[in-house]
Amino acid sequence: MAEITAGMVKELRELTGLGMMECKKALSETEGDLKAAEDLLRIKSGAKASKAAGRVAAEGMIGAFVSLDGKVGALVEINCETDFVAKNQDFIEFSKSLAAFVSQTNPGDVAALSDAVMDGGKTVEEIRQALVMKLGENISIRRMMRFQTEGRLAYYLHGAKIGVLIDYVGGDETLGKDLAMHIAASKPVCVSKDEVPAELLAKEREIYTAQAADSGKPANIIEKMVDGRMAKYLAEITLLGQPFVKDPDQTVEKLLEIRKAKVNAFQMFVVGEGIERPSTDFVAEVMAQVGQS
Repeated sequence: MAEITAGMVKELRELTGLGMMECKKALSETEGDLKAAEDLLRIKSGAKASKAAGRVAAEGMIGAFVSLDGKVGALVEINCETDFVAKNQDFIEFSKSLAAFVSQTNPGDVAALSDAVMDGGKTVEEIRQALVMKLGENISIRRMMRFQTEGRLAYYLHGAKIGVLIDYVGGDETLGKDLAMHIAASKPVCVSKDEVPAELLAKEREIYTAQAADSGKPANIIEKMVDGRMAKYLAEITLLGQPFVKDPDQTVEKLLEIRKAKVNAFQMFVVGEGIERPSTDFVAEVMAQVGQS
């Protein structure tokens, strides 16, 4: 049987919001498989799906840029080791300049960006290395996204930790900013239900079906219950289905209809999203030190 550490239990509690013993039991039943344990607890307790954007595991900032005509823009994520360096002015300027550079030069990927030559004759990689030497921390360019549109682009930065770039038509500049801010706050997965990945829908339906089965109701009632849950789920994860943050009485879809506007696409970066820091079993560490002494 796999060893269930305090760190594993802590992580599962953060994902599900459930008690320590429930999490430990679920991990034991799934032999330490964190994802399987999360699914098991959702089936048993009805816990909501975890939001990956809430698990920030690295420091850094999001750089954003949109051209004056609103036709070309970019987001970049630059990581560092501490929040102290993330607030350093040289680090901030590097992030901002990279976003503008990506927008203007359209490198194919991060590797191509690193090899590209910026104003002054130095490559991005040479500038990054110089910054590492100056600030004394590992600094990396994690990802980037560039948009070019026939419509209009807008971006929103929330404390430099969340960045949103949105491609839309109709409305005005204020609408674009409001929509980008809404996305940062509500974190939709995609624009409309037609864009939701089939595997994600299948997984949610499987979980909702398992939850409804415990009700003991007839199969036809269970099917209606699941359909209702799925409709609610789609409204929660799609931009068009969500209540607009500035006016929760209307959905984003209704807002766009009134403003005669349309969202083509968006991209959201959250600093450290999906990066896992090495977890430490503090209890085991303390006990080991006691044993050594």
